[in-house]
Amino acid sequence: MKKYCSYQERSHADVNKKLYELQLDAELRDEITYELIQQNFLNEERFARAIVRGKFRMNDWGKIKIKQQLKQHHIIDSLINVALTEINDEDYIQKIKMLIQKKYDALAHELPFKRFQKTILSLVQKGYEQPLVFQIAKNMNLDHGK
Repeated sequence: MKKYCSYQERSHADVNKKLYELQLDAELRDEITYELIQQNFLNEERFARAIVRGKFRMNDWGKIKIKQQLKQHHIIDSLINVALTEINDEDYIQKIKMLIQKKYDALAHELPFKRFQKTILSLVQKGYEQPLVFQIAKNMNLDHGK
């Protein structure tokens, strides 16, 4: 299990699932999990921070989608909030602007209203907050057919 945890950051849920698949009884699973935590092979905060950094930087996910991913790993809300501090507010705004421009440019064949609408929807589906995306897009003076 140390090798499994060393390869990449794992959540407690990941480790418990793996141990269950190995058909170990509950008491042994708990002992192994405890040892992994004691030896710092398993750390929920480190896992959550790694997910936040990776999903934001590599997958261009917004905070909503990242939060959902962490909840699927049974990470508690307080740790999720701590992990989300990995995302700098200015970097978040810049990422939104970049994604808006990229999507808007890719939809050049669409009518202005549809183009604007599809751009906003695209970012909302990636987990960005709709009011924030809308406000930033509006401030970018994109033609939205009005």
